[in-house]
Amino acid sequence: MTAPTFTALFLAAVALTLAVELALAFRHIAAVRRHRDAVPAAFAGRIGLPAHRKAADYTVAHTRLAMLASIAGTLLLIGLTRGRGVAFLTGITGIVDAPPLVQDLLLIVAVVLLSALVSLPFAAYRTFVIEARYGFNRTTFATWLADLAKGTLVGSLLGLPIAALVIALMRWAGGTWWLWAWAAWMAFQLVLLALYPTVIAPLFNRFTPMPEGPARARIEALLARCGFASRGLYLMDGSKRSSHGNAYFTGFGRAKRIVMFDTLLERLTPDETEAVLAHELGHFKLRHVAKRIAWSAAASLGFFALLAWLATSDWFYQGLFVPPTPERPGVALVLFFLVLPVFTFLLAPIASWYSRRHEYEADAFAARHASAGAMVSALVRLYEDNAATLTPDPIHSAFHDSHPPAALRIAHLEALAGAAPRSTIAAASA
Repeated sequence: MTAPTFTALFLAAVALTLAVELALAFRHIAAVRRHRDAVPAAFAGRIGLPAHRKAADYTVAHTRLAMLASIAGTLLLIGLTRGRGVAFLTGITGIVDAPPLVQDLLLIVAVVLLSALVSLPFAAYRTFVIEARYGFNRTTFATWLADLAKGTLVGSLLGLPIAALVIALMRWAGGTWWLWAWAAWMAFQLVLLALYPTVIAPLFNRFTPMPEGPARARIEALLARCGFASRGLYLMDGSKRSSHGNAYFTGFGRAKRIVMFDTLLERLTPDETEAVLAHELGHFKLRHVAKRIAWSAAASLGFFALLAWLATSDWFYQGLFVPPTPERPGVALVLFFLVLPVFTFLLAPIASWYSRRHEYEADAFAARHASAGAMVSALVRLYEDNAATLTPDPIHSAFHDSHPPAALRIAHLEALAGAAPRSTIAAASA
């Protein structure tokens, strides 16, 4: 391949990605606004019209902000490549009196900082304008800044060493460096998965055992039936930052945890709490984390092999307006991670489909071990409390949503409960 050909392919991929993202966003906004003034029949009597309208307006506000963020991110990408930003930063870091590996780390830091400067205004607007406008934000500016500082520190302590190791392997491990780098990357991912629940997450939130009461009694009976240690069940002070409610499963081995937001526990009945945690327990029992790790390992192996080929191809550098720098392998690493998203964006529905499949499986587990009806009522309460739209555009949802649309998910659970799904549910998801 020649440099001009790759430049043309790259710019076409950038334009296509942005065009698809904006088209999907316009479709999503249109679908949500079209159904704003009528609660879908499947949810009539469950969610009121004011809550449905709030969810529609909230979704539109977030989608519009996401469109602006996509445009800003695309402009930054063009500036770093076609605008010769990476070439400039490579030259600046190259005059630093330090070994090439350190120069490459400085280049990575510079690109990450630029990306953060572009994305931070959108994050701040999302938190202090949109979330506040719809009554969800509870964080203070001081807490937001503290989270930002802690996140930066944690990211540096974890990210820079693995980046240094990969760059060192690229320099000195020979032609099979990418296999060693892949092994190091997977080991890093496993260590991170083990550390997150017990070391990283507690830096940002407080985790305590679930308090005594009817909900805990039901949950402990559920955990005993399913062979899950009750010491892995925690309540998180999500109310410190937001009124949104959620629950999730994380970790593996002795570090595995089921976490429930305190905001969610306040809103659910004991049987609904049991159903939600049965769903999260389903992710553990069905080995969803292990399966995702396996898929991640396969994908990352292919990406490292691709990087190894591109790092020795002059057209890859020249096509992105950077002089070939064999003594600085970190430049190839930076370019690779900058351009990879625009060449893989159209694969997003595959990842979303796989995640949704796991959600359906976890719902089925919850229906078997708790109550499908309680899971339905818990989800409806979550949709209302979190202002989740009931009428997403299906194509936008296929690209961006890791969970099934509300109507399809409720229909699936009602079918599991043995009740005939409402005829209007399918129409509501259209």
